Amino acid sequence: MNALDQLYQQVILDHSRERHGAGALESPDATSHQVNPTCGDDVTVGVHVVDGRVDSIGWEGDGCSISQASISVMHDLVVGADLDTVARLEADFDALMHSRGRGVDASVLDELEDAAAFEGVSKYPNRVKCALLGWIALKDALLKAGVPLDAASTD
Repeated sequence: MNALDQLYQQVILDHSRERHGAGALESPDATSHQVNPTCGDDVTVGVHVVDGRVDSIGWEGDGCSISQASISVMHDLVVGADLDTVARLEADFDALMHSRGRGVDASVLDELEDAAAFEGVSKYPNRVKCALLGWIALKDALLKAGVPLDAASTD
């Protein structure tokens, strides 16, 4: 294993142990519960949006280290971000996960910060669902809160 793979593996392990944003959000604008039927991972994400920014998210869930770490990293990326940035990050992470190990542009990896650690996960289709679970829940919670990400990037 090369040094970059080791670093990426360590990022995922660290986030799966120290879950940033874990815990239910008090008075969310909306929540979304998602389950990966393939493996049983589940998450409930609550979101609070203020003035076009994700003010806070909280989450509760159970699952593999990949799903839990991905949600933790997602929390760090989106809290405080405007909705256009969140939409771009979600699209970039989705593209990374569907790259099947071919990778994405270096600028995308830079923007994804710690989420770039999941690049190796894209080689394993069954694990891609684990990594995307929290992002799907966030996107759905924002839709339920009346701020769909698809509309955020077209305004």
